[in-house]
Amino acid sequence: MKWLLQALLLLWVAPNSLIGLLVGMSGLATGGRIQVRRNCLEFYGGFVSWILRRMPPNGVMAMTLGHTIIGKSADALAICRDHEQIHVQQYERWGPLFVPAYLACSAYLWFLKRDWYLENPFEIEAYSKAELASDRGKADE
Repeated sequence: MKWLLQALLLLWVAPNSLIGLLVGMSGLATGGRIQVRRNCLEFYGGFVSWILRRMPPNGVMAMTLGHTIIGKSADALAICRDHEQIHVQQYERWGPLFVPAYLACSAYLWFLKRDWYLENPFEIEAYSKAELASDRGKADE
């Protein structure tokens, strides 16, 4: 039964994962790399790094697209992995509605002259849960 749930989640998130695969493949074609971590494909380098450096507000280290995560470098992915994995969970909840919901929240916050990134509820959840995961990992050491 677990495999059926996994298959349904893959299908639910597939439209966004496909975008991530296309970006990732363009990165591979331009000297980038790929790795598999926590059941996600992670792409870094090449075109992937180029595009992330140009994203607002001042470039980003990593970004999740469904079950794919793109990052500037392997080190950037290692730093951001817990945070990006929370976004993977959000994609699994929201499916194809994640990107429109995320952008609508950001647009609403921008309209209110608030921080469209840090005050976005999706980012608030990702930062807080990733911090908790990091704290738990430090406690286990």
